[in-house]
Amino acid sequence: MKTWIVLAAISWHGLWFTADQYGHRLFQDEKFQQAAEAFEDPMWQGTAWYRSGEFEKAAAAFLLVDTPQSNFNRGNALLFSGKYDQAIESYERSLEQQPGWEQAVQNRNLAIARRDMLKNEGGDLGDQQVGADKVVFDAKKPIKEGEETKVDPENASQDNQVQSLWLRRVQTKPADFLKAKFSYQLADEGETK
Repeated sequence: MKTWIVLAAISWHGLWFTADQYGHRLFQDEKFQQAAEAFEDPMWQGTAWYRSGEFEKAAAAFLLVDTPQSNFNRGNALLFSGKYDQAIESYERSLEQQPGWEQAVQNRNLAIARRDMLKNEGGDLGDQQVGADKVVFDAKKPIKEGEETKVDPENASQDNQVQSLWLRRVQTKPADFLKAKFSYQLADEGETK
């Protein structure tokens, strides 16, 4: 009996909705991954993948259409994936098709700045996971096995104050910051595989 109900529910969507209509319903319900799987239209599919945080899949979907908007969206997805050179190419293609598009110019410049920031040696690169030049250990201080690190309470309170001041100066919403950080980490994992 339950099987018939499930089959009836599945076939009901197929009878009354096209794949894109069903995907649009899922998209409106913010079920972006399911919507992306349902859509046949590459622009809608790319948008749903982008909203679900699947930037690689979004870029692949936008690549199926060659319009200024699709190239712009592909550039955005590649930018979030950390593929700056490809993002720049995509923005430039968009600008060839629609010259003077201010948002495409701004995003292209952002991609160029991020790419160039990674090329710079030295300086603060934030959380880009670029290692230190070298690690130096203090050979003069003997380390005893089982010795615990002690924290000076006076310095700990100063560290907390510094951290508190730094956090107050951050100019982004935590959700945006975490989304960007996780997308960079995913992109980095994808490149190392």
